[in-house]
Amino acid sequence: MTRSIPVLGFSAYSGTGKTTLLRQVIPALKAFGLNVSVIKHAHHDFDLDVPGKDSYELRKSGTHQTVICTTTRMAMMTEFAEPGDEPELHQIIDSLDTERTDIILVEGYKDIHFPKIELHRQALGKPYLYSNDESVIAIACDLAPPDGANIPVLDINDIDAIAEFIYEDFYRRV
Repeated sequence: MTRSIPVLGFSAYSGTGKTTLLRQVIPALKAFGLNVSVIKHAHHDFDLDVPGKDSYELRKSGTHQTVICTTTRMAMMTEFAEPGDEPELHQIIDSLDTERTDIILVEGYKDIHFPKIELHRQALGKPYLYSNDESVIAIACDLAPPDGANIPVLDINDIDAIAEFIYEDFYRRV
């Protein structure tokens, strides 16, 4: 999608533990020496700012974009007039600092076709996604699909194995 930086998605139904898994996989990927960037797609309105803080008050005064920068981090908030103004995934990727990124992990966007690992937990009673999405390159689950998938099946609770798959079978081969 951009500057040949590998982009890998994590796709699953709500409640499967996408964020929890990513929080564990990221340090393991960093141990391989990778600089990781993450894009998380949310299906609901959210606000990172706090009413009463200067940045909140400036943003609420009508700015299109507000940047907060300190010596340790920077955040940019962009307001969209309409839900349809939300940028597409490739536009978000293009806005990242790709000079300091080795791999981009994406949580969500399960309806867009790009390489993904499907997360699946049997207890949720949801169907597998891979059979209807050829962009799923592996499944991380707690119970293997009954029909025997023709892609790698990983233990969703084995973070080291998932990180190794991402590094060896995805990152190094892209």
